[in-house]
Parts: sequence; C-alpha cells; structure tokens
Amino acid sequence: MATRRQEKVARIVREAVSDAISSHLSDPRIEGFISVTRVEMAPNLRNAEVYLSILSKDEAGQNKTFKAIEHARIRIQSLLAGRIQSKFCPVLHFHKDEKFKKTLETMNIISKAMSELKKKDSVDETEE
Repeated sequence: MATRRQEKVARIVREAVSDAISSHLSDPRIEGFISVTRVEMAPNLRNAEVYLSILSKDEAGQNKTFKAIEHARIRIQSLLAGRIQSKFCPVLHFHKDEKFKKTLETMNIISKAMSELKKKDSVDETEE
C-alpha cells in the first residue's frame, strides 16, 4: 500500500508527465489521444512506473507514439525535475496501459450481444 508521500509524488509525476506530453513535445510521431492513467512510485521515490493509454487510428500508430514518448523520456524527466521539490527526481519507466483498451473491447462485445438479442426479440415478436 502506497504511503501519503508516494501518492503525493505520484500525483505530481502524473500531472507533470501529462503536461509535458501534451504541451512540450513536438514530435510528429506522437498522434492520437494520450492519457497518463496511473503512476506507481517505488518506496524510495527514485523510480516511477508511468502507465499510458494511447488511443490512435491503429496499432502501428500506437506503437509509433509509444516509441516517441520513450525516446523523449529524458526531456520529460527534465521537465518533471523543474516541478518536483525533492532531493531526487524519479527515473521514469513507461508502460502501455491495456486496461482501457480491454474495457472498450468488452463494451463492444456487450453492445453487439445486446443488439443481437434485440433483433432476436423483434423476430420472435413478428412471428407470434
């Protein structure tokens, strides 16, 4: 369980990384909607696991955007260092967050099942 200090630093890191990606990076490979879904801090506050949700046209665009963000890690970390008031600036480690993608897929499956059920009910009603 995260301590208050870990949660506070994680919130600052999430805000700083989100701001850096949206406002300070001008890489043409970055496309689509990028969201920092969560940040997990190490107990010593020296490492931060940053989870990104990338919504793009296709899988190739998502991969290209993720690679560009990983490539800009040092720039993002330097922007974070200017915002955080700590002895050390956490080292950022980026990960793709697949939870949102899986949730969308599940919602699509549910909506398809509901539409098929409605079609079946309407066919049954017309037969009676």
